[in-house]
Amino acid sequence: MVTGDGAYIKKINRNSILGKIVENGMISRAELSKITGLNKATISVQVADLLDKELIYETQQEHNAVGRRPIMLSLNREAGCVLGIDLDYKQITYTLSDLLGFPLISDTYELDTSNYDEIRELVANHIKKYKRKCDDMRYGMVNVVIAIHGTVGKDETIFFIPQHQWRNKDLKADLEKDLEISVHIENNANLCAFAEKIFKHHHTDNLLCISMYSGIGLGIIMDGELIKGYHGYAGEMGHMVIFPDGKPCKCGNKGCWELYASEKSLFSLLSKQMNKSDISYQDIQNWINTKEPEVCEQMHRFIKHLSIGLNNIINLYNPETIVLNSEVLHLYPNAIEEIKTNLTSSVSQYRELVISDLDKNASVMGACAFGIKSFLEIPELNLELSEKLLPLETK
Repeated sequence: MVTGDGAYIKKINRNSILGKIVENGMISRAELSKITGLNKATISVQVADLLDKELIYETQQEHNAVGRRPIMLSLNREAGCVLGIDLDYKQITYTLSDLLGFPLISDTYELDTSNYDEIRELVANHIKKYKRKCDDMRYGMVNVVIAIHGTVGKDETIFFIPQHQWRNKDLKADLEKDLEISVHIENNANLCAFAEKIFKHHHTDNLLCISMYSGIGLGIIMDGELIKGYHGYAGEMGHMVIFPDGKPCKCGNKGCWELYASEKSLFSLLSKQMNKSDISYQDIQNWINTKEPEVCEQMHRFIKHLSIGLNNIINLYNPETIVLNSEVLHLYPNAIEEIKTNLTSSVSQYRELVISDLDKNASVMGACAFGIKSFLEIPELNLELSEKLLPLETK
């Protein structure tokens, strides 16, 4: 039984009711009372408050039965917006979404510097630009969430970004000094896992998401909770050593997994082998289609190295669902089957292994979902994957 002062109980009830409205999309007061266990008087008071705050709205459901049409409640998705930002090594992606995660604007800008002050100023200016687009909404831009490709502490400070060589940066505080808005900083792999849970794998409570682009990051959801570790740095599996005395890594170790199984490492190797700079996904697709011997050999090696790390992770966490976020794996026929043939240990157990449908959108979609959940303060969030997810426009 939950105990506490009146304000605390009222907030718990409010969050439970709002959560069920979001989960069901459209629901009546009577049904809310039934599924939450709250009496009709409590439902009426809370709903009236949410209507007054314009967080929800009423509609009459169409039906063929005789009698009065029931009054249905839905989230007012246009009451505010959130801005998700994916701060990667060579580009920054921004997605402005409504309160149900529907993307209103998606842009990607090329990044040609690693200077912290220059990037901070650039991000601040972009946030101000997107914020102005939300001025007509009741709550405006309610949250900004930035995905960082590096280690982020529980206090949201950046400990280390290998690609940019940033150490001990408080981007949250630096941005909030200039912006009248809440800014959250989170590891990109954590947000990828969050996106998979919120948009795709609603009923999975034990999920691992491996992001494989500029490096390798692991988002870990166990028993429905995001696992961050003591300082918040859990999941940096890209720096798990799979080859002692192997290639030197910017982290200070040698033989790190991401040097052999990230898309960045694959592109670098193929560029040398095929004597071609600026390799694209289309190039790789063409080489795979024509069965270019050197490319096929390198792909087999890439899959093998990926499988070594996966085997280790499976033994560590015994996950229900493993999601691989990689565009290259979408291009390679029977990628999942080939990976599974390399996972031969009788000890390693999992339920399903899939390639993400969210691709490079996962991190920024997770950022938007994180911002929505934080603003609404609801215990659980399940969103529908929009069929109109905007293609990212590079600028």
